[in-house]
Amino acid sequence: MFNFLEGEAAGGNGLMTIIMLVLMIALFYFFLYRPQKKQEKETKAMRDSLTVGDEVTTIGGIIGKIVSIKDETVLIETGRDKVRIRFLRSAIRNVDVHAEDAQ
Repeated sequence: MFNFLEGEAAGGNGLMTIIMLVLMIALFYFFLYRPQKKQEKETKAMRDSLTVGDEVTTIGGIIGKIVSIKDETVLIETGRDKVRIRFLRSAIRNVDVHAEDAQ
């Protein structure tokens, strides 16, 4: 009779372990995975909406104005002597001033 009670307690303990595991997975999803995906979606939208005239900063810290866009590359003009450098779209960290805001 004593063994029967221990078996019942062990079964309840197993159920509690499964519940805790499911809870940990749910917390992982809502606090880590979901915000990361949201950030990736916002970054992709920003890079897809780049236009000529936007002032941008690259992941390397170079600041300049977009002069042309081709497929996956962006030509940036920087400095007073108007040096032009070609970057991949994925190298753009953020848009500092949008073209329509600069005018």
